Amino acid sequence: MSDKRLTHLDESGHARMVDVAVKGVTHRRAVASGFVAMRPDTLAMVAAGTAPKGDVFAVARIGAIMAAKRTSDLIPLCHPLSLTHVGVKLEPEYGDVPGVRITATAATDDKTGVEMEALTAASVAGLIIYDMCKAIDRGMVVGDVKLLSKEGGSSGTWLREEECA
Repeated sequence: MSDKRLTHLDESGHARMVDVAVKGVTHRRAVASGFVAMRPDTLAMVAAGTAPKGDVFAVARIGAIMAAKRTSDLIPLCHPLSLTHVGVKLEPEYGDVPGVRITATAATDDKTGVEMEALTAASVAGLIIYDMCKAIDRGMVVGDVKLLSKEGGSSGTWLREEECA
């Protein structure tokens, strides 16, 4: 689409759902990430699966997948999509800032993209990690949520520059 106007607004400036009827169905895929910074002892407990509330990674994965499937219920004007895949990867990082790196992938064969589904999955995974560990580490920080890449549709492929270098 070469028209760069805000398509969620009609000619009068009122909110509307974008009409995607004329768009073609293509395979679409998006990858988003996030990070939950935490104390090293909290990370050790999460990675070992010994957090007081149970397996943090298992609950975060399931919750993130469920959230991706419900994105249109959470984001106004977002089209409901029939997702063909949602994957969530959770990796402990022990560097200068210890924490959990979240990578969420969403895919569909549809007329509109899945960026919001991937971003929602990454965000909710971070919130679940926080919820399951807050009793032992209220100072955790959920953040750095961003789109890493998207494929499909008329705009084609987009990759975050810093991730490609």
